[in-house]
Amino acid sequence: MIPASMLAVRHHAPGDLRVERVPVPEIGSQDALLKVGAVGICATDQKIAARGHFKILSGSAARTLGHEVAGTIVAVGEEVSRLALGTRVAVVPNLGCGHCPDCVAGDMHLCPDYDAIGITIDGGMAEYLRLPARALAAGNALVLPPDLPYHHATLLEPLACCYNSLAACHLKPGGSLLVVGAGPMGLMHVALGKAFGAAPIIVSDIQEPRLALARALGADVVIDARRESVAQRVRELTGGRGISAVVVAVGSAEAQAEAPEWTARKGTVNFFASLPSGQDAVPVPANRIHYQQLAITGTTGANVTHFRHTLSLVSTGRVEVAALVTGRYPLAEALPAFAQGRLPEHARVVLEPEEG
Repeated sequence: MIPASMLAVRHHAPGDLRVERVPVPEIGSQDALLKVGAVGICATDQKIAARGHFKILSGSAARTLGHEVAGTIVAVGEEVSRLALGTRVAVVPNLGCGHCPDCVAGDMHLCPDYDAIGITIDGGMAEYLRLPARALAAGNALVLPPDLPYHHATLLEPLACCYNSLAACHLKPGGSLLVVGAGPMGLMHVALGKAFGAAPIIVSDIQEPRLALARALGADVVIDARRESVAQRVRELTGGRGISAVVVAVGSAEAQAEAPEWTARKGTVNFFASLPSGQDAVPVPANRIHYQQLAITGTTGANVTHFRHTLSLVSTGRVEVAALVTGRYPLAEALPAFAQGRLPEHARVVLEPEEG
């Protein structure tokens, strides 16, 4: 029995996040209704809660957050035939226009006129989520295996972003990987890097709790950048050659500027994390890039194909995700859960709506 109302985590304005009761969303003839099993709290959610989002206009209606979502289909419109009741799914949150060159190429996350569940469309930090027709038509509801817990399936979204990152680095088995920044996304690069066959996997950070998490997830070497030189350690570890793939997973202009110096000939640097708006001018060593034939790239988000590959890796156990979920809270405790998610000892905190 689907109730008339539900709990939801609603962003009203920067600094104004509330857990409140709202109507359960109605669905149209081509939509579906998801009973949310779990939803992750990521850095984007934290930023929206604190500072807002350029896609959420000042003075607009409150928005339900949450784009790392998994749950069960409990209702479908009369024109939906490919999604049965009771199907367990994870949600791909990005929706493109479907017509621009990026969408036609399958990269709807790069659409210049994109929508996103949890940003422009009410998201999954609620007991129920409406999956719009365009999401179903684009394959944005990925069917989950029966033995994958929902709180693990929430990690498919951030892991898919990391898959996009490592694929852009052309990382091959045996290639070395340096992850700069052991925040949640950096840690997920470590877990996924193992599945890609990276060796060794090196992680640098300035916070010991995060370096400890990196060790637990399988990093071969961790570097405390407060106490030792990343450049010197890289030279020692690689015999002076440098790293095959360097992922800058922290918003640091200094790290982006130095990354080419840590990279091997014909290696790749990926600027995975963004910089603050207006502060993104970064000097890079152009001659090193030229003479060493380095590739400098950036990645953001993920497409449905990245999600599908990531689901295969997680569901077969190639990527171990249990250690990445470091906090689980009921939906009603979302505000303290947001506070916990900002602490360095956490990789990912998830919210789980209570049964009802």
